[in-house]
Amino acid sequence: MKAVNIKLSLAENVKSFVNIASRYPYDIDLRVGRHVVDGKSILGIFSLDLSKPITLEVYSDNCDDLMDEIKPFIIG
Repeated sequence: MKAVNIKLSLAENVKSFVNIASRYPYDIDLRVGRHVVDGKSILGIFSLDLSKPITLEVYSDNCDDLMDEIKPFIIG
């Protein structure tokens, strides 16, 4: 598993992130506090507090291609 912090502050960012994440076969979760949603679900992501950093959890060790594509959203 790989985890990084991301920021999705605009609706356009959420749409772009979901389009990227949906192309990959591995499970992706987004976590804010104790709330966890599917990283491929637009409605799930909008249920999170997007003003805070979001922890992205990818359930694969070989996800460098995904990490390269979501680089604009990664913080810290």
